[in-house]
Amino acid sequence: MNIKPIIEPPPRGGVDLGKSWDGMTQPASIEDDEIDLGRLAVTLWNGKLPIALVTALAFVSAAFVIANTNPTFQSDALLQLEGNKTSIALPSSLTDLVQKDPISVTEIEILSSRAVLGQAVAEQNLDWRVEPDLMPFIGTMLSRYRFVWLDGLIPDRFARPGESIELEHLIVPPKWLDLDIQLVVLTGQSFRLILPDGRSIEGSTGQRVTFEDEGFSLMIQRLDAPAGRVFTIRQLDETHAISDLRSRLDVSERGRASGILDVRLKGADRLGNVRALNAITKAYLRQNVDRSAAEAESGIAFLREQIPQAESSLRTAEAALDTYRRQHAAIDLTLDSQAILAQTTQVEAELADLQRREDELRQLYNPAHPTYRALLDDRKRLQAQLSDLHKQVGELPDIQRQIISLTRGVEIAQTIYTELLTREQEVQVLRASTVGNVRIVDVAADGPLAIAPRKMSIIAIWMALGCMLGVGLVLIRTWMRKGVQDDIEIERLGLPVFATINYNKDADTGRKRHGALPILAIENRSDMTIEALRSLRTSLHFGMLDARSPTLCLTSSHPWAGKSFVAVNLAVVAAQSGQRVCLIDADLRRGQLRRHFDVPRNHPGLAEVLAGDAAVDQTLIPGPIDNLFFLPTGRYPPNPSELLMRAEFSRLIEWCGQNFDLTICDTAPALAVTDPVIVARNTGATIFVARHDVTHPGEVVATMKTFSAAGLRVSGAVLNAFDPRKARGRYGYGYGYRYDYNQRKQ
Repeated sequence: MNIKPIIEPPPRGGVDLGKSWDGMTQPASIEDDEIDLGRLAVTLWNGKLPIALVTALAFVSAAFVIANTNPTFQSDALLQLEGNKTSIALPSSLTDLVQKDPISVTEIEILSSRAVLGQAVAEQNLDWRVEPDLMPFIGTMLSRYRFVWLDGLIPDRFARPGESIELEHLIVPPKWLDLDIQLVVLTGQSFRLILPDGRSIEGSTGQRVTFEDEGFSLMIQRLDAPAGRVFTIRQLDETHAISDLRSRLDVSERGRASGILDVRLKGADRLGNVRALNAITKAYLRQNVDRSAAEAESGIAFLREQIPQAESSLRTAEAALDTYRRQHAAIDLTLDSQAILAQTTQVEAELADLQRREDELRQLYNPAHPTYRALLDDRKRLQAQLSDLHKQVGELPDIQRQIISLTRGVEIAQTIYTELLTREQEVQVLRASTVGNVRIVDVAADGPLAIAPRKMSIIAIWMALGCMLGVGLVLIRTWMRKGVQDDIEIERLGLPVFATINYNKDADTGRKRHGALPILAIENRSDMTIEALRSLRTSLHFGMLDARSPTLCLTSSHPWAGKSFVAVNLAVVAAQSGQRVCLIDADLRRGQLRRHFDVPRNHPGLAEVLAGDAAVDQTLIPGPIDNLFFLPTGRYPPNPSELLMRAEFSRLIEWCGQNFDLTICDTAPALAVTDPVIVARNTGATIFVARHDVTHPGEVVATMKTFSAAGLRVSGAVLNAFDPRKARGRYGYGYGYRYDYNQRKQ
């Protein structure tokens, strides 16, 4: 509550109770470019109710989303990828011709392939869709929860909780794939089908409904819904059904190179998920077994193709050896030649074994490892030994060298032929006992809880977004709020503030009801608002001693600034101090002060006095307390400005100055009409009433310019309806006190 002392003599047109407005002063900048965290915190605290409301609405919206979303369940199974039991151990010279075992990434792709998923779709009829007709917007919630009080308002066609049908058989022509077939429940277990071509047919549960000319056939096994319900039946194209199943399937490997595949399937039907996932894993297992059997068949075919060639090579080598012996009369090798041949064969076998060992060590160690280096040393030694044996063979007679070469050729051919025969028998045994390299560790099982919607996450996210939205709305509202926030802001505009009057809800009752209005200064004399008005009364009493007349003009820039509230209560507190007070309702357009004094609308008043139709003493009304008199507007005239410009108004103000200690004129808004300027020209002082958080600073400037253009000055301002909770631009403050006293009868 700010009261400015009165120290200067009154200028023309009104007493100057403080700094004057000369029409040239530029308002100072009110906003600060820096972010004040304290101010921001106070702003958010003052807006806690809107923030809480928006957050609560977000919580309700999240609850609605959860209730209006069908839960999603997940089934999971576990597969193990074992070593390829059907791999064919061929001779080292043929191993490059056989494909290596597939890795887990390949198996994951195979598991998600159309070949596997297509079998599951066909086995479980996953291309069938049966959906109830849901009410728009809230249909899912109504199909999950029972609202008895809504049953009569919801059309019969829309689904309720616990209603379903079971489709046993469905065949549609290709042209009807992905098209809707409507099923309307009739009485009992009967129904009507509305086909995609518009035709309809009736049927009952347990009986097949057919259209032979179209290739359509359908049978409903179970019908659990009352009459009037509508269901949509659709058979998807195989490609669409497989794509939908693949979108709900997730396959990943547990760990790195563990060979354990985690297979998960999501969907709204938890039992259907289990059946579908079991069908997928079994189809994959069958495919793997068939693939292993096909690999065995391929190996047998390969071996059977190679055995005749190996046998022919063996026979050719034996014939060449026999022919050479007969031609050169060589019956047998000498002991030395046999020893060299045996050593050569042994060294070559050892070198082949070292090559296999090197292939294994290369996967584990680098060439600098001691084990790897020892193997390389052994290979060098054997290669040197083989080179020596080749030199020894080269020193033998020509016949002996040829016999050794031909004999080695026979032995090599014999070894290859024998190994091929052995492998053929092994592969035939494997083919007879093929089990594949995949094992189902855990069959499909559904999880105990739904995986979606995640209720707590949705609620937390929505509430966080709601809180952010609430904060944003508060900040935007604060940013858009252009009304004056405190007395300092008005004083920066060049107008002194005499009093800051706190907000009182009773001051706004005139907006909300008709009839008589209370006077706060009479009903609650100890209210802080009235204390501020008493301070204003005291300042005006002493400040207007030098005014040309004890008359006061109250105006504002817009309606509902509270000038009428200030006028009537200021008049009451002045009368309570012993002053004779006259309150004039000079708003000849929309004056409503009569409602505070319960004066009828047609009572003569200021308009009749100025028109010469009534005398002042005949229109003055004694107030509800001593020393207070009220002059209403009278009937609203068609020319209020012209009436106020008459000499009768000047004589009226002069008469009031002579007969009353204080005269208060409540006028119309200064920016709307010129009436306040006319009134202010005849009064001793002019007070501008600005409403906190409503009156724009530009309106204050415009009002002062309006009076300045007429050669008048606004003496000061009153900041009305100040609410610290809405204060912007300062940290805010809150204070209160109560000063009670008892008036005892003397």
